[in-house]
Amino acid sequence: MLFDIKTVSDPLSPLRLNVGFIVAQTAGFSREFPLEAARIALPPDLMLIDLTGSALITRTNQGILLQINLRAALELECVRCLNPVIQPLHTHFTELYAFSRRYMTEAGLLMPETGIIDLTPELREYMLLEIPISPLCRPDCQGLCPVCGADQNETTCHHADDPGDPRLAALKELLDK
Repeated sequence: MLFDIKTVSDPLSPLRLNVGFIVAQTAGFSREFPLEAARIALPPDLMLIDLTGSALITRTNQGILLQINLRAALELECVRCLNPVIQPLHTHFTELYAFSRRYMTEAGLLMPETGIIDLTPELREYMLLEIPISPLCRPDCQGLCPVCGADQNETTCHHADDPGDPRLAALKELLDK
């Protein structure tokens, strides 16, 4: 299957914003950039689907302030049944690209001389934080049968109860009481 994938090396990537003209404006000037992509790779290992949102870029005295609000989806695997899951993601973050080191924040972002800001590294970090630790295909997912491995959402297994280790029979009797 072939996909039209835009990457960070692509000069037409929707995550590369030419904000050089905003630097020449007075403090308080802002412009909103719509961001959309059917599929976009965030190297080395993140592939987002249906990326939509916007970037509000504001000129301040200290630098260029970015306010990003994005939604996307990610194909994951259910931790219980191992079926594919389309996981929606949403992130909202603010970053300052400082004009000089004097105004740099903890993020350490400086306004590039080219006037082009690439959102890929920041977007990757923020989207990774939105991925659930244990994605589920649905809240009541039954998972896989521990005996035969069948998907218990699709079928019901009727395995005979394993009598277990006879040496532990005394402990089993205590649990049954």
